[in-house]
Amino acid sequence: MLRLFLCCRLSRQRSSTSTTSDSNNDMMSTATATATEAADMSCALYDMPEVDNVKRDRAAAAAEVHEEICFRQPETESTAAELQRDEILFKQPESTHLGDCPICFLPLQIDPYKSTLQSCCSKVICKGCRHANKLHGVKKNFHHTHTCLMCRQPTPRSEKEVNMNSMKRVAANDPVAIQERGKKHYYDGHYRGAFEYWTKAAELGNVDAIYMLSLLYRDGRGVEKNEEKEWHQLEEAAIAGHVGARFTLAHNEKTRRGRTDRAVKHLIIAANLGCDYSMKALKQCHEKGEVDDDKFTTALHAHQAAVDEMNSPQREEQANYERSIEEWFCVGNG
Repeated sequence: MLRLFLCCRLSRQRSSTSTTSDSNNDMMSTATATATEAADMSCALYDMPEVDNVKRDRAAAAAEVHEEICFRQPETESTAAELQRDEILFKQPESTHLGDCPICFLPLQIDPYKSTLQSCCSKVICKGCRHANKLHGVKKNFHHTHTCLMCRQPTPRSEKEVNMNSMKRVAANDPVAIQERGKKHYYDGHYRGAFEYWTKAAELGNVDAIYMLSLLYRDGRGVEKNEEKEWHQLEEAAIAGHVGARFTLAHNEKTRRGRTDRAVKHLIIAANLGCDYSMKALKQCHEKGEVDDDKFTTALHAHQAAVDEMNSPQREEQANYERSIEEWFCVGNG
């Protein structure tokens, strides 16, 4: 009887161990399948003749981050919540928060000096389209070159007219105009006013305002200094595709919290969106051995693909024109 009892007990233990092992294997298999499916879906988006296959690297990088997060097992409820937050935070955005130019439908370039905000309608237009429109007007001897490309309102010729347009858009509850008004208060040193404008713009979904609020919470300008709120605003802006917020998170993770692995993840995501600063920082991490060759190469290819996607002949022509003007002034003043 004793032998029979021991045999039954041993059999139950083996059955329990087998069930636990099978459960863990199922979790790992599900996570791997989810990551693979995400990569396949992302790759399908880039499977177009006019898009180079190197853009698939962006999907591959996103799948690697997703798979790494899925394999981490939660230990407590707080840890589970953190893992869920990380899965959202480290998900690769499809594009930056800037979106596309409403004229040429190409992604707007990250450099703010390569696009123009129309104060009359709060639309952001790339300088390539603006340059092409001017050339078209000159060739056809048209007079519409002094009107907005979107709403066809007369282009403001003074700072006073720009402010009048801006206030009209603020009265219409335009989040872009409200964010710009907050920026003006910030540069004038009226930090409380900037906080109020940016808070309202953030509530209306303006990503730039969300990021700018993090600066106020960091420095304690116009509001009490609060690191937790600063970090939250940065994460919300990064999730929405703000590469500046993503780069700042990478810097903070490494310098303020000593979490290099998380910093590298942020840099890869920003580099995949075409952020030059993040790519340079990632290169430094690679030289220090903080990121392996495969991840660095994948990010490098994805970064170049994103940059190429933002370029066009019109934008290149405008950039060459601006460089020639700068050279002319340098020679004239030399």
